[in-house]
Amino acid sequence: MKFSLSSSFTRLTLFVLLAVLLVSFGGRLVTMADATDACTGWPLCEPQGVLGWMQLLHRASVGFASALMIYLLHRAWRDMRDHRILLPLSTLTVILFFAQAFVGAMEVTRGFPHYLAVMHTLTGILSWGSLLGLVLASAFLARETVAFPPLDLRQRSRDFLTLTKPIVVLLLLVTTYAGMVVGGKAWPSLSLTFWTMLGGYLAAGGSSALNQYIDRDLDKNMQRTAQRPLAAERMTPAEGFAFGLALSVISFYIFAGFVNLLAAFLSLTGIIYYVVLYSILLKKATVQNIVIGGGAGAIPPLVGWAAVTGSLNIPALFLFAIVFMWTPPHFWALAIVRKKDYARAGVPMMPVVRGERETRRQILIYTLELVALTLLMSVFKFAGTIYLISAVTLGIWLIYTAWQVWKIEGNQIAWKMYRYSSMYLAFIFLALMIDAVV
Repeated sequence: MKFSLSSSFTRLTLFVLLAVLLVSFGGRLVTMADATDACTGWPLCEPQGVLGWMQLLHRASVGFASALMIYLLHRAWRDMRDHRILLPLSTLTVILFFAQAFVGAMEVTRGFPHYLAVMHTLTGILSWGSLLGLVLASAFLARETVAFPPLDLRQRSRDFLTLTKPIVVLLLLVTTYAGMVVGGKAWPSLSLTFWTMLGGYLAAGGSSALNQYIDRDLDKNMQRTAQRPLAAERMTPAEGFAFGLALSVISFYIFAGFVNLLAAFLSLTGIIYYVVLYSILLKKATVQNIVIGGGAGAIPPLVGWAAVTGSLNIPALFLFAIVFMWTPPHFWALAIVRKKDYARAGVPMMPVVRGERETRRQILIYTLELVALTLLMSVFKFAGTIYLISAVTLGIWLIYTAWQVWKIEGNQIAWKMYRYSSMYLAFIFLALMIDAVV
């Protein structure tokens, strides 16, 4: 491995570096000359004097660099599809560049709030670091174009969608929206709902893609996951990693720009929790993987609450706790059905390590604790009569199913518990929403 500028991809990264350097130099001149107010429209404006033209020329240089960035992204996904460093790094570089421009636009349209100014600076530093890293990495690692087989665009679209686990994400979005409604005690605006749901989908979808990248070899050993895009090798690991990274970063900036900073950091916390704490550290290390890792799936209602209120309080933590306590019995029921899969893959799920009998007992215990927790919402006056009646009714239904799991062996009742617990979570949060607005 040696440093070389012979690759056309490396030369492209150098050209992009020069273009971004021009943008940065122009931005510095605009700041030093205090020329921002001389051209306040976005993206175009009527320049006022020399300072206005300076600002407009700076924006033109941003447009030129943007076109180069898009071409860089195209080249990376066309020629570096299997490169686990250059493809993710190229994707991250392009996203950070546009994120900086996005934050700059938000500064102008929102009157230059302090937190956006700080974000603009930090994003610029990250963008430069990523770009310089890409130039150096490509000089050492880039090669000339490799002829990949033609792509089936329809299958590719399905595979990208599969990476986001849309069914799982839908349930997370239900809890996110419930957090918005309960926190605001009203139906949120369409605009806030759209951006929160979009940011939530991208955050959860990006986390899922990164999880599948980490688990791609493990997934090959499990019947349930063997046909996932990365496990089945319909996509390269580099593509899965780059895609998950892209969605995760975009979600943060959507939350920060269109929702609020607290929601953005809560969402980022959920991504790190799921990808690092659960997927990398816990999943293969302990039988308590689902118990501890359940906190990642419990963060979306906090994001929804913060999106509306800009803060968190004790009732919001109850929503977190409900999802946290719901996670173990839900996934242990699935683990009973897929016990052989988990054993083959070497994942220490409870049925594999402690046996089915103990797992069924734990499902019943956690279900009782979950239902008791939901009733405390009414005891502490955090919810009203409609919710209380719903929580009692749904709780009896879920406890009866968990009791059957405890008493009846076999996969059929465990599968029923898995499906019913999904419906239970959706219905209990629906009851919270109705109770909050009636």
